[in-house]
Amino acid sequence: MKSEIDVKIAKESDLSAVLEIRMEMISVVNAGKTFDEAFVERSRDYFTNGEQTTVLAFDGENAVGCATICYVQVMPTYSHPTGNRAHVMNVYVRDEYRRRGIAREMMKKLLDEAKNRGVTQITLDATESGRPLYQSLGFESSKEFMELII
Repeated sequence: MKSEIDVKIAKESDLSAVLEIRMEMISVVNAGKTFDEAFVERSRDYFTNGEQTTVLAFDGENAVGCATICYVQVMPTYSHPTGNRAHVMNVYVRDEYRRRGIAREMMKKLLDEAKNRGVTQITLDATESGRPLYQSLGFESSKEFMELII
């Protein structure tokens, strides 16, 4: 990764950069769709009050990437005795900054943060282009996972 890129855990003072890059990512992933102010406000509230860690990649003052890990507490199980679990979302790097190790650096920061919080299981939804990165970080496909969209 080139040295001009700074990957850091976002603070409340970074909220406008977080929202800007996330809304860009959602628009790109959803073929240019935009979202109303209520959606933006719910996102703002989650980043301010939710159980999450977000990292930003900066080129100078400009945010060029973001990634978030959301924490959830479930009933402890034998395999996960703390009940601390997490889900990675919105890993995104602007096109012109891709293939420079930025997503890897963002993921490493999130994984370190999760380990520090005692998380024992991390899930994520992967695009085909993202799978090689996640596999190289130790993620595996699971046959156990089922989903119901309500």
